[in-house]
Amino acid sequence: MSTDAAPAAGPSSRAGGILAGQSMLDRWLHISLVVLVVASVVRYLQGHGLGDQAEVVLPGAVILLVAYAAGRRLTGTAAVVWLAAVIACWTVLALIAPSFSWAAVPLVFLALRVLPFRWAVAVTVFLVAVVAFAWSKMTGLADPTVLLGPVCVAVLAVTAYRALERDAATRRALLAELEAAQDEVADAERRAGVVAERARLSREIHDSVAQGLTSINLLLQAADQEWDTRPADARAHVDQAATMARSSLDEARRVVRDLAPTELTGGSALVTAVRQVADDVAATTGLAVPVHVHGDPHEVGGRVATAVVRTLRGALANVAEHAGASTAVVSLTFHEGGVALDVRDDGAGFDTTALDDDPESLRGHGLTGMRARARLLGGDLVIESAPGEGTVVAASFAAGQLGAEERRG
Repeated sequence: MSTDAAPAAGPSSRAGGILAGQSMLDRWLHISLVVLVVASVVRYLQGHGLGDQAEVVLPGAVILLVAYAAGRRLTGTAAVVWLAAVIACWTVLALIAPSFSWAAVPLVFLALRVLPFRWAVAVTVFLVAVVAFAWSKMTGLADPTVLLGPVCVAVLAVTAYRALERDAATRRALLAELEAAQDEVADAERRAGVVAERARLSREIHDSVAQGLTSINLLLQAADQEWDTRPADARAHVDQAATMARSSLDEARRVVRDLAPTELTGGSALVTAVRQVADDVAATTGLAVPVHVHGDPHEVGGRVATAVVRTLRGALANVAEHAGASTAVVSLTFHEGGVALDVRDDGAGFDTTALDDDPESLRGHGLTGMRARARLLGGDLVIESAPGEGTVVAASFAAGQLGAEERRG
């Protein structure tokens, strides 16, 4: 029995009964018990005065109230023992003075508050039996209303509170399931964010550090070939490689810090950066890279400006490594609400269906990475090419738009 008993009896403690932890009920339970016991004492004195068994009833009522007040904060097995003592004291009083039977009502709630449901039902049955016996003894006949009335009231009360307790348990279970589902959704979003961030960093590294290292490698190879025959040109290539290395280092730091280069946010600064990339590629590869600017340069946002520059680098790197072209024309167009970048070469071209059928068939992230970056920034990337007819890479971006990474951040 002790293992099934509630661990608390006070309003501030936790108990195992179905009415445990109801502070408002506890308060009125205390008040009701005191009022009913005092009223029973008054009723007894009105009918019997200080004679008859008053020397038992009056001290018994005091003991009942003191015992109740002293033990209502007990916990565990002690609370069960205390409840049994209170009920025993009340039983003696009810058998002597049936007016104390009214105190059985708060005692029923007390049992529901302290004991597990089955034990509380057993105590309720005992209390009803005592009440019925006491009143039948007083009236001298077996009144069916006296017997069945308290039984029906007790059954209805206990059943109602049992239903309420089950509803509360169901709500707690549903709430726990909801919280678990929310945690799963949050975990899935975090995992998706991690995957997207890894893909973004991979693209950034490919189009900044990797492209810079490729250019440095080409410059050093050219310097090695010309070191003996044209030392001046070889030193110039080495100087360009050093400049490219510093630029690549800056780009790597930006990737690590996840900071957009603020110097590119303005339209004029973006034009300057595009021209610088074109000049670097022309000096490194020997390509002719003319730059045409259309529209009035305006603010585009750090993310968009960085994406334009890195898309240009990637596109020109592809031209230099794969197209076999002599010229790559760069067009930067500013329009209301966005900016567009076109790179047209006169190289060998390729079959674009391979890009749709097998995106991984192209080297590294390449064109697929450029397209993903453009779409993350509210734009798109279109590739037009055919074998022997050159290639056009057209990227568009929404000026000032945030990428998916920024929206999550």
